[in-house]
Amino acid sequence: MKMEKWLGHVCAGLLALQVAVVLWGVLTRYLLGNQAGWTEELARFLLIWISLLGAAYAVSRRSHIAIQLFPDRLQTGRRKKLYRLIDGLILLFALFVLVIGGGYYVWLTFYLGQRSPSLKVPVGIFYLAVPLAGLLISFFKAKDLIHGRT
Repeated sequence: MKMEKWLGHVCAGLLALQVAVVLWGVLTRYLLGNQAGWTEELARFLLIWISLLGAAYAVSRRSHIAIQLFPDRLQTGRRKKLYRLIDGLILLFALFVLVIGGGYYVWLTFYLGQRSPSLKVPVGIFYLAVPLAGLLISFFKAKDLIHGRT
């Protein structure tokens, strides 16, 4: 299975899990009169994973937000150069901000021993989505730079 397809399935699964968690929180609040405390926290952490892995999925499919007005007016050769520049800048951002910066943030949360209040799980586990998404985005953009856009 291609990595892009696998990533799409993971995002869909996380979204289904988030819907189930939020639904459980609403049901326990209104039917039992006391919301399960962990549902809000888990939904928030799932949103982090869905957002970041979804961004990597969008990059893999080249369906992320882009302004096409300027590239559409360029000749084919210049458009390819512009796309390579954009891909290179996205690669640099993913490497330096998401992988290195996110990795440092994950290390820091583990080092400080931060745990989530309701779930009692190390917060670094939830924030691992940042460097993981950075690695995936870097992979997809490096692939685009090497093989070109198809």
